[in-house]
Amino acid sequence: MAYDHNVNMSEVYAPVQSNIVIRSQSGKNSNKNTESKSVQTSQKNKIIASNGQRIDINKFTNFLQGISSYSSSQKCAKSIRLALESAGAQFQSHPVAAADWGNTLMKIGYRQINPKFDAPKEGDIYIIDRTGKHVYGHIAGFNGKQWVSDFKQKSYDVYNEKGLTYKYYRPSF
Repeated sequence: MAYDHNVNMSEVYAPVQSNIVIRSQSGKNSNKNTESKSVQTSQKNKIIASNGQRIDINKFTNFLQGISSYSSSQKCAKSIRLALESAGAQFQSHPVAAADWGNTLMKIGYRQINPKFDAPKEGDIYIIDRTGKHVYGHIAGFNGKQWVSDFKQKSYDVYNEKGLTYKYYRPSF
C-alpha cells in the first residue's frame, strides 16, 4: 500500500520551515480493490446503534468461540453480556435475568425478528422466556457454527419443556 503523508515541520517548532513527504515503499503491488473489499467486509460486520455504539460481530463471535464448557454454569446472561462488551457494547445498566435482555439488545443495535433456527447468522441471539422450572430464562448467541451461552450447546433447544416462548434477535447491519 503506497501512501503520502505531508509533514509541515514548522508546525513542530522547527527553526526553518520545510515540508517533507514520506512515501511508503511497502506493498507496491497491493491491489486497491482488495483493500477496499476488506474495509467493506469489516464495516459490514459492525452494528451501529442509534446511540452511536459500534458492535463488532467478529469480536462477539470470537468471544463465544473461546467458551469451552459443555455444561451450564447458570450464568448465560453474564456470558452473553461479556461477549457483547468484548465487541464494543457499553451498558450503563443491564438486566440480570436472561429473559429481560430483549430491550437492552435493541438499544445496542439488534432487531427482533421471527425465529430463524433453521438459518442462523453470526451474531444472532435468542432468548427463552421464564418458565416454571427456569425463572431467569435463557439467552444464547450464534458464533457461526453453534449456539453458545455459558456453554457450547448441542442445539438451540436446551430446555426439555413444551410451550416455550422464544424471542430472536439479529444485528441491524
